Amino acid sequence: MKKFLIGIFMYIFFIFLYFLQSDFFSWFTIAGISPNIFIIFILFLGLFTNNKFSIVIAVLTGVTLDLVLGRALGITGLLYGLIAIIAGYFDKNFSKENKFTLVIMVIVITLACEVLNYFINAWALEISVEIVAFIKILAIETLYNVLLTLIFYQLILKAGMLLERQFRQKNILTRYF
Repeated sequence: MKKFLIGIFMYIFFIFLYFLQSDFFSWFTIAGISPNIFIIFILFLGLFTNNKFSIVIAVLTGVTLDLVLGRALGITGLLYGLIAIIAGYFDKNFSKENKFTLVIMVIVITLACEVLNYFINAWALEISVEIVAFIKILAIETLYNVLLTLIFYQLILKAGMLLERQFRQKNILTRYF
């Protein structure tokens, strides 16, 4: 029951992040480019919760964004689910408590997600590919995501440890009460 309530809270938090990204970060752009805080959110879930939970929330988040933004349905959900799977891999093989490692994770995930998103949408929507403009946007968005991760590192770590305690606790009944 706790995990279900946490899932509902995470989805509500996603809605808050949507309004934050669409309203607040539209004022604070770098060269007209805003960060993709959903990538940081899905990475956070993948690192600090179990794999099934993070994948479900990631796919729901992506499908909701596709519905709201009117894009090809399912592409963002698929990419965010992939981010959750990769974040689960990172959790098993790297230390998430190290700031440098977390920054590298954000860089890798942002680059991979945006490149895949760009080329899948270019293929699905049959639009022309402009590599130079895309690389500029990708570089600024990646730097922006890294900057936000560094600013909110302590908050991310504390909230993550709270989530991790809920999802990774071992409820073992011993033979003797």
